[in-house]
Amino acid sequence: MFVDEVSITVKAGRGGDGSCSFRREMFVPRGGPDGGDGGDGGDVIFTASQRLTTLLDLRYQRHYEAEDGKPGSGSNCTGRRGKSVQVLLPVGTAIYDLHTGHLFADLVSDGDSVTVARGGKGGRGNSHFATSTNRVPTQFERGTEGEEHELRLELKLLADVGLVGFPNAGKSTLIASISAARPKIAEYPFTTLVPNLGVVRYAEDRSFVVADIPGLIEGAHEGKGLGMQFLRHVERTSLLLHLIDVSESAVQDPVASFEIMREELAAYDTALAKRPFAVVATKIDAAGDGHRLAALQHYCQRQNLPFLSVSSATRAGLSELITYVGQRIEQLRATACEAKS
Repeated sequence: MFVDEVSITVKAGRGGDGSCSFRREMFVPRGGPDGGDGGDGGDVIFTASQRLTTLLDLRYQRHYEAEDGKPGSGSNCTGRRGKSVQVLLPVGTAIYDLHTGHLFADLVSDGDSVTVARGGKGGRGNSHFATSTNRVPTQFERGTEGEEHELRLELKLLADVGLVGFPNAGKSTLIASISAARPKIAEYPFTTLVPNLGVVRYAEDRSFVVADIPGLIEGAHEGKGLGMQFLRHVERTSLLLHLIDVSESAVQDPVASFEIMREELAAYDTALAKRPFAVVATKIDAAGDGHRLAALQHYCQRQNLPFLSVSSATRAGLSELITYVGQRIEQLRATACEAKS
């Protein structure tokens, strides 16, 4: 089961109380206060790991609590610090406050770590309160409470290319044809139920990652269908490929399909609609007299949009598509590096 969003509660440990104690030893008159400090409470720490690909484990455990610090004791002994709790998350997980929407952290690399709840401080023992006028202090400090948060975790897949299209546009078949990914594919109208990732090699030592996103439908930005639920997974992509079915059996006009997709992306996130993209006509082996393919190609030429056509069944155009995408991704990576430097 693919789970990409979950809400949990985290609670750090409480700090241990300071001690109120006085030194009692033979031949040591007026030993004075020797109460030790309490130990700090444990933290709750989130760490990104490539070993995980889903938030499924967190669906069954919704509460994470670190250990409390131990109280101090006599002879100026400090209490033990509470044990911290480390929670592993998939790479690409964004951590938000459930109520305010504040972004705590975005774990985009393997090993990235963030403390989401800090343990309370241990209280001071009475040895800290001795003065020249108060040689027998009885006051000490209580430990403070650890932080507690309700969080929303959102997994956004890390991919270079996002395949966006209506159900049955050929996204799953395409990713299966150009990579080792094996998504579920049906001979009847069917939409992908979970995102799929595939690694595509376009040179001996070069590759890019493609994400197959569940099909959009008109009104997706209003919550219709599954596409809206998974559009977050194309937020990190550098390039979008709009797949348009141009076969004879396609119900919708190809140009209308493209325009609706662009409107849905803009309604979901205006920044996403400005992402570099290309138009890919699919199923050209079943295009019939080709008038649908020609109409889409003519539209893209008039709008000066990058256009490619492929058939996953016959593999026509796949080499050209892989080469184009590989070169475009290299350009975008170089631009991103220049912007950072």
